[in-house]
Amino acid sequence: MPYIGTSPSNGVRRVFDYTATAGQTSFSGTDNNSQTLVYQDSAYIDVYQNGILLIPSDYTATTGTTVVLDTGATVSDTLQIVVYDVFSVADTVSASDGGSFGGNVGVGGTLSVTGIGTFSDDIIIGDGKTIGSASDVDAMTISSGGVVTFSQNTVGAGGMDLLLNSTISSAVAQFDISSTYINSTYDDYMISGTLQPTSDDINLLMSVFESGSVLTGDKYSFEAASNSASSYLQSNAIHRFGLNRITIGGTVGEGITFNIICHNVNSTTHSFCYGGDSQSYDGTPTPVTATIGGALLPSERNVVVNGLRISFESGNIASGIVKVYGIRK
Repeated sequence: MPYIGTSPSNGVRRVFDYTATAGQTSFSGTDNNSQTLVYQDSAYIDVYQNGILLIPSDYTATTGTTVVLDTGATVSDTLQIVVYDVFSVADTVSASDGGSFGGNVGVGGTLSVTGIGTFSDDIIIGDGKTIGSASDVDAMTISSGGVVTFSQNTVGAGGMDLLLNSTISSAVAQFDISSTYINSTYDDYMISGTLQPTSDDINLLMSVFESGSVLTGDKYSFEAASNSASSYLQSNAIHRFGLNRITIGGTVGEGITFNIICHNVNSTTHSFCYGGDSQSYDGTPTPVTATIGGALLPSERNVVVNGLRISFESGNIASGIVKVYGIRK
């Protein structure tokens, strides 16, 4: 443990004993006990000759290593020099009683806090650094752009995590939601999209991926019912899902907006299914709102879904936005 001044093992008071020779005035170096004389300030020494305390005018002490008597000593006189260490009380916080720091505090090593940490201002960590618990030290990572990533993708019970927010700004044949976003992390997902086709009078379709490939064959079924009229579409054992009730126009202002919840993504007991709604615009003043739903056939209940493909039945996707949310349990 460091100390200010001399450590407690030596104390703050040192005594030097010398035996004089005839007429000796200067005393320095090692004393009778092999200690070397040294002092910081003449105001903090006492000089005794034969046990009598001398006044400062009886000697000179300016070098820090020598005391010079004004009058030479008699042979065998004893000269005792008592030195007091000079130190200042540090501006510190008590280790046992605690206290407050008025300025900044820098810690080069690890700061260990056993009590509750209370902060009255912002907490800032380095770019790309983590916040976690004792058993999961990197539970949360904050990037240089302020993006927060949770390693477990779970923040309490319930709620949703935005996994994908993609803007389609140029024509594409289809939009694939890969296994990066649809995987075993969640059992249920919400898909939200607004799309405009390049062609007119067409339908929006969706397929699932199994083991990285689109599931083909007549393994799909779906239903779309208009909310404003007693009309609906129902198809069984077809090769893709349908996400709209009426065909969709391809001119500016026309298109489709949909929201669906996907279930049983990782189940091998129950078939993958979805349910939700869509609003289709085909050039008429009023959009057609429909309740939509679909499922893989019961025979396909063992399919583990690891992606989705969204496309129009002909032509391309001209533009749009697709968002994917993972739904927490």
